[in-house]
Amino acid sequence: MCDMAGAHNKLAVLVSCIWIFLMLLEPSLQNGAVAGHREPLPDDSKDNITIFTRILDRLLDGYDNRLRPGLGESVTEVRTNIYVTSFGPVSDTDMEYTIDVFFRQSWRDERLKFDGPMQVLPLNNLLASKIWTPDTFFHNGKKSVAHNMTTPNKLLRLVDNGTLLYTMRLTIHAECPMHLEDFPMDAHACPLKFGSYAYTNNEVVYIWTADDEKSVSVAPDGSRLNQYDLLGHVIGKETISSSTGEYVVMTTYFHLKRKIGYFVIQTYLPCIMTVILSQVSFWLNRESVPARTVFGVTTVLTMTTLSISARNSLPKVAYATAMDWFMAVCYAFVFSALIEFATVNYFTKRSWAWDGQKESQDMRRRESASFSKKTNNTFNIVGTTYPMSVGKEPGLTTISKSASSTASAPAPAQPVREVRLSRMDGEYICEGVKKSYNRVSKVDKISRIIFPVLFFIFNLAYWATYVNRKPTIRRSNPHN
Repeated sequence: MCDMAGAHNKLAVLVSCIWIFLMLLEPSLQNGAVAGHREPLPDDSKDNITIFTRILDRLLDGYDNRLRPGLGESVTEVRTNIYVTSFGPVSDTDMEYTIDVFFRQSWRDERLKFDGPMQVLPLNNLLASKIWTPDTFFHNGKKSVAHNMTTPNKLLRLVDNGTLLYTMRLTIHAECPMHLEDFPMDAHACPLKFGSYAYTNNEVVYIWTADDEKSVSVAPDGSRLNQYDLLGHVIGKETISSSTGEYVVMTTYFHLKRKIGYFVIQTYLPCIMTVILSQVSFWLNRESVPARTVFGVTTVLTMTTLSISARNSLPKVAYATAMDWFMAVCYAFVFSALIEFATVNYFTKRSWAWDGQKESQDMRRRESASFSKKTNNTFNIVGTTYPMSVGKEPGLTTISKSASSTASAPAPAQPVREVRLSRMDGEYICEGVKKSYNRVSKVDKISRIIFPVLFFIFNLAYWATYVNRKPTIRRSNPHN
């Protein structure tokens, strides 16, 4: 019995030795490999996802997002830069513009340092609500929209030294104070101002990442402007003071130059043509009262309509613009042409009344001595009847001898006698009478030269002043 017990013990020791030997030959058995699988099961301690989950849990454990980085020790620096994806449109009536940007902020938070297999850790935007972020707002923004389709358009990256990059896509409706004295040859500087809402410059300061081109850049196809040209931009920094302290404000001024083509077609050319049309009346007879009245009244009403329509596209400013001055001068030319006709017509009526009365008396005196009117279009001259006919030449009247006579015997054929009388506006008067009603007025003769010359000089001076002048870009005054 003792021998059998010893044999069993030896067998157990042998099996144990064999098992230990097999374990040394197959390390996979130590890791818990499953029969039939050549690859081992993954170890949670070596999985990147698990590693960073543990790192974030450790970082956020005890993290207070209500306190800024470096509280009580140093000032938090926030580096910023802007990428403009689209600029425009610009509203003149509301004095605002629309801009679509990728707004980027970067700062360092010592509490978020970590050691891991990756240097930069891309994170979900949900983590932004669990850590401290700058309370940036836009000073001149009327309305700002953060895009949330299909998910919030935000990017958050964490570097192993605790530096964070926070990017979001925004559409901003910002104020753009405009000085319209030179409209429509004006230029403007539309600002974009942002800074911290609650932290003063002793706690949080903003700085640009690099120079003008790198800190603020515009996409090549980002312009959405129809009436303006985007000339460029200038970045800067301001400090404003308020009752709660001094704050750092980052500024970007976008320089815009208005395109004049639309206003030349819609306003300037119609005004010029209206003035030229009003001066056509100087070449009409001063007796053409209806025609000249229509010219004068129509052109005045046209200028009034043009001035009203031009003002509808502008804000109700209290000063006169360059277009207002141009239209005012054009209105003055048109109204002066109407006054000129009224003056000429007034003096023409008085001269005709005085001369016409004298001419009618002379006509009656001569007609009573030599003419006696009988039937329609016939005159009796010394017992002989003559019909009156108008000759081919304008202003002349021909009186020919009639074929019938009062004598019983037919008279021998005689050559036709012609008496030429002067014609004056449809009235037939005798020769030698003073003709004053149909003469061209001296005022019309002078106006035909003076009005076009003055209007040409005005246009030359106007366009030379505004077109060749370098646009003046005025910036809004910073807050005091």
